[in-house]
Order: sequence, then structure tokens, then C-alpha cells
Amino acid sequence: MEPISLPEPGIPAGNSSSVAQEKFRVLVGVTGSVAALKLPLLVAELLKIPGLEVKVVTTERAKHFYNAQEIPVTLYGDEEEWQLWQGRSDPVLHIELRRWADLMVVAPLDANTLAKVANGICDNLLTCVIRAWDLSKPLLFCPAMNTAMWEHPITARQVEQLRGFGYTEIPCVVKKLVCGDEG
Repeated sequence: MEPISLPEPGIPAGNSSSVAQEKFRVLVGVTGSVAALKLPLLVAELLKIPGLEVKVVTTERAKHFYNAQEIPVTLYGDEEEWQLWQGRSDPVLHIELRRWADLMVVAPLDANTLAKVANGICDNLLTCVIRAWDLSKPLLFCPAMNTAMWEHPITARQVEQLRGFGYTEIPCVVKKLVCGDEG
């Protein structure tokens, strides 16, 4: 099956042309951790890689931490999921995104979304994409949360659950947190 190009938010897929094969497509998921402040930097660094195409899926809580005008790629949220689909033959955005991407990076992955994904909950666009993810493609996740949350015993179980799905953890780094804690 030939890959399709993903429509921009609010534009039906229709008979869109194929994405050039030489492009490598990365879908970045961003959640409501303070580390979402780094989204503009992450996207800018990814765009420096020749042949890389990037799109972003955001949770509503993540929007609190960055300015959407600073993101120079297509940004999808829950609203676009419901605007795109009007009837039976219309594309379903979370399925179109999982088909489009060659790799997914969830950075940052907050404690709430970690718990949702580990337990199969898919109540927003990002968690629906992850739940529908093609396990033959890589999915990288970057946990980011307060040290007290990170050290809670359930966090290790949830991270292990994601590893069990075949996802790859990008480990946390120790630094001074926004709240002033070191961890």
C-alpha cells in the first residue's frame, strides 16, 4: 500500500498525492509536563536534520507551556480530531497520523499520560495515536515529571509496561527542576 500524505487540520484527505519516499516522517507527541517548554527547541533541532518531516500532536494541558506560534510545523490537537471527521468515509486523524509517521517520539511524557498509555486509556488525540501505533515502527518516550512522582513505585511499573509494548525509553536526566527540587 502506498503511503498517503496527511491532510492539514480541517482539510479532508481526498485524493492527496503521496509523500516523497526520501522523507523520513517523525511524529512528536507533547504532554502537560513543564518540560513541554522545550517543544520549540526540540522541533527546531529536528528540522535541522536533512530529509526529516515533522508534525506534532499535543495534549490540551501541554498547550499551557509553549507558544503555538513558535512551532513551525503542523500542530494537531483534540479539536482537529473531531473537525476532520464528519462521516463514514472521512479519514480518522489518529489513524492517518499513525500511518503517516515512520517514528514517534513522545517528549515530554508526563505522569498522567504515562499512566493512561500503560493502562490502555485513549481519551485524547495523542493517546489514540499511541493506542493505534504500528508496533513494527519505533516509538520513543521521554518521561518528565517531578522527582516525587518519578520515584513513586507505580511509575516504574508503568515505564516497564511501555517497554513491554516494545517502546523505547529515553531516560530522565538529573537537574534542578522548575519547582526548585533537584532530581
